[in-house]
Amino acid sequence: MPGLPRLDQPLTDGHVALREWSDDDVEAMIAPLNEGEIARWTRVPSPYRREHAEEFVARMGAARRVGEELALAIVGTADGQLLGSISIRITSWEHRRGELGYLVFAHARGRGAAPRAARLLARFAFEELGLRRVGIIAAADNVASQRVAEKAGFTREGVLRAYLDSPGEGLDMVSFSLLASDA
Repeated sequence: MPGLPRLDQPLTDGHVALREWSDDDVEAMIAPLNEGEIARWTRVPSPYRREHAEEFVARMGAARRVGEELALAIVGTADGQLLGSISIRITSWEHRRGELGYLVFAHARGRGAAPRAARLLARFAFEELGLRRVGIIAAADNVASQRVAEKAGFTREGVLRAYLDSPGEGLDMVSFSLLASDA
């Protein structure tokens, strides 16, 4: 499995930029990742503590080096403010597939940061990583995440029934995809 490249420069569209996480981000991550909607829709530990942020930065560095995942901070280009997180996880090098995951902090929602970030990272995945297909799966009840996928140009494919374990039941997920030929 090849390692994933480091970003020489942030990926940007002039409104948002995607850059690698660093130890300097640890303190700024803690409060926004304790917000209720993030705990509801993600696997982020709750309550989120400093040790979680430190472990995340270290784990994502290791995942990049072994070619599993590239996690990036979403920041505003005007002020560098931390807006959220996005990653591309390689689901199959053989079949050239990856899956995007994202979250946007409460103070940054509704400003188009997530769809912009998804478009930037999908383009990078196609052009720099050689992927053919990038997917997004969103909880069936998470309408906001599904809107992000649609605004980013992903095609809704269908519902994956009982796709993830959830306390007492399986959680249905909606599948979206973007192909290199679509982009």
